[in-house]
Amino acid sequence: MVSNPVHGLPFLPGMSFTDPTKTAFHRSQTLGYRNGYAIAKRPTVGIGGDRLQINQLSQADVDDLANKAPVLTYGQPKQAPPASFIPAHVAFDKKVLKFNAYFQEDVPMSTEEHYRIRHVNIYYYLEDDSMSVIEPVVENSGIPQGKLIKRQRLPKNYQGDHYHWKDLNRGIDITIYGKTFHIVDCDRFTQVFLESQGIELNPPEKMALDPYTELRKQPLRKYVTPSDFDQLKQFLTFDKQVLRFYAIWDDTDSMFGECRAYVIHYYLMDDTVEIREVHERNNGRDPVPLLMNRQHMPKILAENAKNFPQCVLEISDQEVLEWYTAKDFIVGKPVTLLGRTFFIYDCDPFTRQYYKEKFGISDLPRIDVSKKEPPPVKQELPPYNGYGLIEDSAQNCFALIPKPPKRDVLKMLMNDNKVLRYLAALESPIPEDKDRRFVFSYFLATDTISIFEPPVRNSGIIGGKYLGRTKVVKPYSSVENPVYYGPSDFFIGAVIEVFGHRFIILDADDYVLKYMESNTAQFSPEALLSIQNHIHKRKTPAPDLESKQTEKDPGVQELEALIDTIQKQLKDHPCTGNIREAFQVHDKEASGYVDKETFFKICDSLNLPVDDSLIKELIRMCSRGEDTIDYYNFIRAFSN
Repeated sequence: MVSNPVHGLPFLPGMSFTDPTKTAFHRSQTLGYRNGYAIAKRPTVGIGGDRLQINQLSQADVDDLANKAPVLTYGQPKQAPPASFIPAHVAFDKKVLKFNAYFQEDVPMSTEEHYRIRHVNIYYYLEDDSMSVIEPVVENSGIPQGKLIKRQRLPKNYQGDHYHWKDLNRGIDITIYGKTFHIVDCDRFTQVFLESQGIELNPPEKMALDPYTELRKQPLRKYVTPSDFDQLKQFLTFDKQVLRFYAIWDDTDSMFGECRAYVIHYYLMDDTVEIREVHERNNGRDPVPLLMNRQHMPKILAENAKNFPQCVLEISDQEVLEWYTAKDFIVGKPVTLLGRTFFIYDCDPFTRQYYKEKFGISDLPRIDVSKKEPPPVKQELPPYNGYGLIEDSAQNCFALIPKPPKRDVLKMLMNDNKVLRYLAALESPIPEDKDRRFVFSYFLATDTISIFEPPVRNSGIIGGKYLGRTKVVKPYSSVENPVYYGPSDFFIGAVIEVFGHRFIILDADDYVLKYMESNTAQFSPEALLSIQNHIHKRKTPAPDLESKQTEKDPGVQELEALIDTIQKQLKDHPCTGNIREAFQVHDKEASGYVDKETFFKICDSLNLPVDDSLIKELIRMCSRGEDTIDYYNFIRAFSN
């Protein structure tokens, strides 16, 4: 065997080289089988069968040597790796803080106890800062016990904070979901943990005891009920003899109270009392026959009978000063049984006979306790708010879901498509409104009015619909009983006020006259005459100027010359174009004449210069007698 010639040379940089005599470069087997399973095994030799350099140092020594490498040769040593991170659920797994606490609970429906002390254990889980409250089970307590609050993070305040183990200590109160728990002590592990965290614990306290539980631990007292009355004789004498009283319990003064009827039975054989309910058909109550079971009824209790266990034993003469007897039940008087006051209003014939023979009372009345129904409250409508029609607004007071008011269907069918149309002018002090004309349409089917203004070119006013179809209330009518405009209110010269605007009727169509003549009972004679005269005058052609000039009247030519002179002198008068309508309003019959008083009032309202010499001459020539003036020729002087 040839030895390795390079064996023993130092393995230093620059002095390592490949062994030329080495011919085997295979690796040792690292896998094997044991009992049919593939397992890994540690190789015993290296590549080519070379001896392995087995490290005899421990892992800690190897790490220490790695960190103590020479600084001058290899530089600064590497920093030690940081400690491994351990999560909270691993570090604090199964580490729970336990506190002993109690809370006080009110007992409102018991005569024996006013409050109750309940012991609980509060657990704080360090791994996720959750808490739970568990009440230990007490045998025969009659209270559902066990887990009161399941494990969860409990809120501390309304800002969203939760309870932490730093908030817990002995001798403090914590409020959880409205219940206040008083912590009195904790276990050994909790004490060591809190002290290790720098928390100074309060001294432990004693657990509060429940007074009723302590009272139950006392031995029961025995009671003896002596009796010297011959009960057998009473039983044999008054067997099957029962006094029957009819009573009511009036509880209407309390919330949801009512007046209910009852029957009180008094058994003469043993002086017991029972109260039966009187059920009516479909009264909605459970068919419970008895309100109070048959028993002896105490009237006056002794002073020392307050703590007597009435729910366990019967009350005897030792605790009662006076019992209810038959003389305490009188028709017409109230009687209080177990806190309820019953009013006795009647009894049966046997009871009346018994009271007559036993007590000498022969005039037991029968009292009428039926309550009379109060008179119906008259429904009053609230004040009108001014929006819409009052008939539509009133429907909101009659039903929760308002319905449209009923309409006269027969009237709507008979007057369908029947419309009365009128021409009107706007009475306004604004000069631009003098020449505006409006068409009034009165719909006979619904008694509604619509107003339309015909567009006038280059007038500066946009025409179109001025008012939609609606009922118009007359001025000075009351809000509670509004009066609407009807067909009889429209005639030549009538003033119609629509929501604060005044309109003067100037003209009407031929159908209006036809309708008024066929329904004369609905219209006044003056209104019918004004429409007839106006339409007749409109259809009759007016005489022209040339025919007037050919008349044989010698003053015609003088009148025409005077009118021409006035037109030239007053052609720019501001009232031009509105004088005719002003006179036609006062001329109801369309005769062309007005009285002098009305004439001068109109001239004064229109600011006409009646003091001028030419105007005075024109008025003189237009006068017809002493009282009337022909305004037709007068207004010609102010027209173009």
